[in-house]
Amino acid sequence: MSTSDDILLISKENGVLRLTLNRPDQRNALNDDLIARLTDAFTTASSDPEVRVIVLGATGEKAFCSGADLKGGTFDFDYAEPRSNYADMLRAGRRTTVPVIGRINGYCLAGGMGLLAICDMAIASESAKLGMPEVKVGLFPMQVAALLQSMIPPRIFAEMCYTGEMIGADEALRFGLVNKVVPPDMLDEAVDEMAGRIAANSPAAIRRGKYALATTAGLTPDQALDVMEAQAGLMPLTEDAREGMAAFAEKRAPRWTG
Repeated sequence: MSTSDDILLISKENGVLRLTLNRPDQRNALNDDLIARLTDAFTTASSDPEVRVIVLGATGEKAFCSGADLKGGTFDFDYAEPRSNYADMLRAGRRTTVPVIGRINGYCLAGGMGLLAICDMAIASESAKLGMPEVKVGLFPMQVAALLQSMIPPRIFAEMCYTGEMIGADEALRFGLVNKVVPPDMLDEAVDEMAGRIAANSPAAIRRGKYALATTAGLTPDQALDVMEAQAGLMPLTEDAREGMAAFAEKRAPRWTG
């Protein structure tokens, strides 16, 4: 059970799993413990049939995540290991079998942009600021770039990386980094509304659909069609598909089992 002292608050209700970064005094910066907790939470969620959607957010009003906690030695590499804990967390987030909604309440910087990148959708407060300022301290957003460079127009991405300057929420919306921008006092309402719309749909269809989209990312159209036609043939075999079609015929709300 989570408490207010936890660095990651976890709650689950009506199919919605909320993962909330809870280091507001450090602008929700990532330390090794928080990275480990997030990795475990993403992995556990993928095997929990009760979870239909994840909301990734943060406490406080100033920051979603300001990146690495540099004072704590986070991101110090063990050169005997080929993988880092931060990259493994991003991998775990990308492998989640349910959609992830980012609740961007304030500053989203550096490693925080990696968290945004693993979200399938995101809603930002009008006060949010996003950026990759690593070059200002002699670093570069290497791991974040691996995910973000395919999501942002190339010249905009280059400008953000090489200047280290932030963009506002409206610019993030224009560049496709977030789905919606709302006033700060409407952020929770907007996130809850989106999460509720997703949770109301077939869990089986969404899980298989997310798997199919991830599998076909980067394939040619013909290759993607080969994968998708096989997936389409499997969908009617699920209990949710049979229930959905029966409910449609009987003009009633479906009762999903996932």
